[in-house]
Amino acid sequence: MRGPVYHVMALLSALVKPLPVGTNLGLLHLLWTMVSGSLLVTRGAVIPGLSQTGLSVGEVRRGWAALGRGRWTVDGLLRRWTGIVQAEGQWRPREHGGYCAVAIDVTAIFRPRLRGCPTTHYHAAAGKSLPAIPIGVVARTGEVGGQRLGLPLALVRADPTDPSVSAHNRALTWVGAAALEPGDVLVADRGFALGMVLTTGVTRYVVRLAKSCTARRASPPPYRGRGRKPSRGAVVRPLARSRHGRTLPATPADLTDHWWVGGRTIRVAGWTDLVLPDAAARRSSFTVWAFSDPGYAEPLLVAAAPELPARVVYELYLDRWPVEQVPLAAKQMIGAGRQFVWAPETCQRLPELAVVAGAVLSYAAATGPVVPTGCWDRRPARTPGRLRRVLARSDFPRTASLPPRIRRKEAATGHLQTGAARWHVRPPAAASSPQASPAPPPSPSVRGK
Repeated sequence: MRGPVYHVMALLSALVKPLPVGTNLGLLHLLWTMVSGSLLVTRGAVIPGLSQTGLSVGEVRRGWAALGRGRWTVDGLLRRWTGIVQAEGQWRPREHGGYCAVAIDVTAIFRPRLRGCPTTHYHAAAGKSLPAIPIGVVARTGEVGGQRLGLPLALVRADPTDPSVSAHNRALTWVGAAALEPGDVLVADRGFALGMVLTTGVTRYVVRLAKSCTARRASPPPYRGRGRKPSRGAVVRPLARSRHGRTLPATPADLTDHWWVGGRTIRVAGWTDLVLPDAAARRSSFTVWAFSDPGYAEPLLVAAAPELPARVVYELYLDRWPVEQVPLAAKQMIGAGRQFVWAPETCQRLPELAVVAGAVLSYAAATGPVVPTGCWDRRPARTPGRLRRVLARSDFPRTASLPPRIRRKEAATGHLQTGAARWHVRPPAAASSPQASPAPPPSPSVRGK
């Protein structure tokens, strides 16, 4: 199975080729360690994972140095990766009614024993927020050979001066809005408030809402001739709910429709010309759609721009799920869910590099040949897990032809101290002042006469 190995090596080489000499080779070793699943064997330890791939001691040290002190940024890697994917011509955006989904989501690497970790993320199994390194992901949804695949556009770190969840979500929303191109629609899950999305000024969006959400009509009702003139629209409640033992009925829908998907009837109800409950009248309005699927107990409630039809809104929100595949491949498929690094910059760089490696592995699996896991795999598919098992059988492929720029940097290092002497160097003694007289020698002690 040398074909998949050389295919992945060609993609990784093209990705790191523009980086400085020496750093590109160290980063290539790191990326190969990740995509080959060596971190699964070492349970997330980077240095043993590098050694697991057959690298020498010097190559392991240079790969470790490239992770924390190398001259590279994840934004530059993602720009080059987007150019590589678009140049190959196999990936194309998924369009619905002329619109393409650009999804945003937050994933995290949980670090419960990281001292002084200012950021947290909700852990469903623990039922509370735990110390973690959150990463905001912006991805455009496309497909390769009929398989949906998200193309990462940007990764957003949490602000160290304001590490709150709301501040991180707000920053991610602004980055996602800036990444939109003509024909793109920003798609967000329930963790992103609709008001937060509207403050960015985007005109095309699809945001999931809580089942207890309410809105108001954009136009106030007509004046009845008595009392104060109304300044706000009537309250609209898409779904009925109970409060303090009293049932609050749902507002009758303005629009209704239905269609068939996979033998199931999808029924939809819509409420148009709405604004947020605390917004003033005659502001930019939106539409709320409730999609009822017999396969689910509760309807899907989303808010969308008024220009988007119901069927397009439904398909765009379903295209949000490839953004979940990006961190899935980074954490579960290649074993980067556990990390043991402590330097502040390395704590941020390692998760970001894992997301890039997961994106490369998913794309290589979708564009390469089908590789079954074994004789029992009767119906194999192009999945990153199967490709990772193939790569795990091979050490770092030294026979693969690399560009001349990817090489070890020849630099003079004989004058540098190594070992313990490098870290335990005493500072030079302070020079004595010329005015100060030398201290007299100590007088001998006298025990007695």
